Amino acid sequence: MSDEQLREQLTRALTVAQAHQTFESVIANFPRAHYNSRPPNTPYSFWHLLEHLRIAQADILDYIENSDYRQRKFPDDYWPAPEQTADDSAWRQTIDGFQADLAALVKIIRDPTRDPHAQIPHGEAGHTILREMLVVAAHNSYHIGEFGSLRGTMELW
Repeated sequence: MSDEQLREQLTRALTVAQAHQTFESVIANFPRAHYNSRPPNTPYSFWHLLEHLRIAQADILDYIENSDYRQRKFPDDYWPAPEQTADDSAWRQTIDGFQADLAALVKIIRDPTRDPHAQIPHGEAGHTILREMLVVAAHNSYHIGEFGSLRGTMELW
């Protein structure tokens, strides 16, 4: 597989419905009355889940780009506080932040001057752009699917 083909496949894994739902499809027409609803037996709300997606993706973008990157504490730094809620503005900021960071990751993938196989200079051994993009794609698809399933459980489609 050429680097060009690899870049295309990585981009598609992050942005196109293939074997998973897209971010845009699961949030489309989501009822604002349920931003802070917690599905049965779930310790977080729909907004908490979206904010977790945004935080985790932003963290990986920071890891790739920032030579002064500082590792976050898991799970505390990857989820909003349990009592935290979202209004329309916070919901929109979460969505906009997620989409902006995703666009930045796609820009990195598509940049022919960036070697996807190269070690991230300030990263752990074996951590490459390719590895980080695969982590983001897997994490996003997992939680986007979870959001869609929980939305179905709550009959919010």
